[in-house]
Amino acid sequence: MTVYVALLRAVNVGGTSSLPMTELKAICEDLGFTDVKTYIQSGNVLFRSDETERTVEERLDEALGKKMGKRPGVMVRSRRELDDIVANAPFPDAKPNFLLVYFLPEKTAGDALAKMVAPDGEEAKLAGREIYLHYPNGSGRSKLKLPALKPGTSRNLNTVRKLAEMAVAMENKD
Repeated sequence: MTVYVALLRAVNVGGTSSLPMTELKAICEDLGFTDVKTYIQSGNVLFRSDETERTVEERLDEALGKKMGKRPGVMVRSRRELDDIVANAPFPDAKPNFLLVYFLPEKTAGDALAKMVAPDGEEAKLAGREIYLHYPNGSGRSKLKLPALKPGTSRNLNTVRKLAEMAVAMENKD
């Protein structure tokens, strides 16, 4: 069975869509996913499934939509994909909590960064279905504008590393 990591968009962030992680775990188990584990309160869940990544993503988003009244958006990545995302993180001098990885539902256009407005010196790198963004002053007060980020969800590099470690531990449990 493949180990997947699902990243939910706009869940438990800034008072928007609230979903206790115990409920997220129960939804995943009801879908037949196994070894379900959540990580922090921002919509991160790891599990095993025999289904394809796209099928898992669609089923989970649909189930969450029924629970929450609207689909939040779910980005699913395999353990190997997370390893690659961590290994290929640009901006080596950036503090890990100031380097966000935006997970997108699909590969974005090659010119997606052309519309970026970065008044605080933010730097971005496009990498397949992810955009890495370095916020030199932190993301909290940033005035960055980048339309390509809208359908995605972000996690800082520390969180992505931890999720990758958890996924490896799940795979090694076999």
